[in-house]
Amino acid sequence: MAASTHTVTNQAPPLVGYDVFAADRALVEAVERHLDPQLLDEARDELTTLGRTTGSAQVQEWGALANENPPKLRTHDRYGNRVDEVDFHPAWHRLLGKGVSAGLTAAWSRPGGHLRRAAGFIVWTQAEAGHGCPLSMTHAAVPALRADPALAAEWEPRLTSTVYDQGLRPAAQKAGVLFGMGMTEKQGGSDVRANTTEARPLAEDGTYELTGHKWFCSAPMSDGFLVLAQAPGGLTCFLVPRVLADGTRNVFRIQRLKDKLGNRSNASGEVEFDGTWGRRVGDEGRGVRTIIEMVSATRLDCVLGAASLMRQAVAQAVHHSAHREAFGGRLIDKPLMRNVLADLALESEAATTLAMRLAAAYDDGGEEERAFLRLAVPAAKYWVTKRCTPVAVEALECLGGNGYVEESGMPRLLRESPLNSIWEGAGNVQALDLLRALQREPQALNAFLREVGLARGADHRLDGAIKNLLAELADLDGIEARARRLVERIALVLQGSLLVRYAPPEVADAFCASRLGGDWGSAFGTLPHSLDLATVVERARPVS
Repeated sequence: MAASTHTVTNQAPPLVGYDVFAADRALVEAVERHLDPQLLDEARDELTTLGRTTGSAQVQEWGALANENPPKLRTHDRYGNRVDEVDFHPAWHRLLGKGVSAGLTAAWSRPGGHLRRAAGFIVWTQAEAGHGCPLSMTHAAVPALRADPALAAEWEPRLTSTVYDQGLRPAAQKAGVLFGMGMTEKQGGSDVRANTTEARPLAEDGTYELTGHKWFCSAPMSDGFLVLAQAPGGLTCFLVPRVLADGTRNVFRIQRLKDKLGNRSNASGEVEFDGTWGRRVGDEGRGVRTIIEMVSATRLDCVLGAASLMRQAVAQAVHHSAHREAFGGRLIDKPLMRNVLADLALESEAATTLAMRLAAAYDDGGEEERAFLRLAVPAAKYWVTKRCTPVAVEALECLGGNGYVEESGMPRLLRESPLNSIWEGAGNVQALDLLRALQREPQALNAFLREVGLARGADHRLDGAIKNLLAELADLDGIEARARRLVERIALVLQGSLLVRYAPPEVADAFCASRLGGDWGSAFGTLPHSLDLATVVERARPVS
């Protein structure tokens, strides 16, 4: 028997066996704030159940397995027949099945659905972010399909089903379906009007034959896809099913899967169309206008995904610091570490609070809220997703060398962190989209100003930031070159307004002092020392 050389001490226990929802006070309060009181008890029960499941050892193991065993492409079967299928680890299917059954594709079919789904998405994707892609695409396909009432009537019940029906079969034979999306091509990227995929009308009205490619196709094992192609009348949106009604496979050649930095569990493919059958969605020449409804919904999911990742990163950092001792005491009690943790917690809470406000606006659906979303979604997509990577890096560093080791889970969060900033339009795309809204839709700016104006007079630093923002908006000289600065300020003012109204005074004070008042350095952990940072950190601690 080998001699024991040491005893393991002073290691933080795994963050497992807890309620991910109940432990997130900012998220719980957002649900209670925005949801109809008559729906609150039911929603709490659902989210608590999901939170406990997410925090369980079993689900965390599923997340690790799905990440460690990425999907594999099978272009042909053993006999040489082309099949174009992607094989996933069983853990992927378990995660995806649970996400569907939890209603993460069913927002459109129940009261308060967007807020409840947003909270569930933030909770559930903390277990593993990759499978959030098909959940997001399926959810977001609904508003685009509504451009064609007949298609919506046929497909919407399948898309909003809470049954995960695995395998490729005709959609009419399935209890639930998933959707993907294909917009970008090699030569154009975000400039989808440069697409070259052609759509030739067939004899049956509304049907076409597609020939071309997609450089990025999300979730290629889905049951259907919304894609863009050049019809005789211009760029048009099409529904492309994987399996046709008669049971034959549509032409959908998966050339290869992307070898991505992160998001390893999820398949993103390059696909070719060669006489592929598609059904037109909306009118010819209005493809961007049709599919933008899907894009807008997935952009909100990018905000939710970034907020989810930030919350998990901060929870891990605070948990580790609460259990690790160094230099005579717990890390969480050390003034400098407390400053770092509080700074990270502010970023996370601001992201969650903003994301949930956007989800509530989707549920409202009124003209004022739609105008607010037109400005707030690109601003949030730009800023929240960009803050994700620095939060992940700093949270990893809180664990020291342990955080740099795969077993900690922190490297997976770090690799995932840039994704939501890139997908559905990178930073410049969001900034330019916001400029278009300012220039063409004055009601959007009015709605935004009314929203932030609800907090006027509550904090002098917020008041000053609003005043400076108005001055910036009044100066259109060189507006495109300084669009990023403008969008950043819009996002920060909006976050500040929400926190001043809804967060505890300690949180709002620290956010306004640092992000709006300028009393902040260039790295995390540079908050004013006079603030009540202990309260901010304790609020972020994952203890339910």
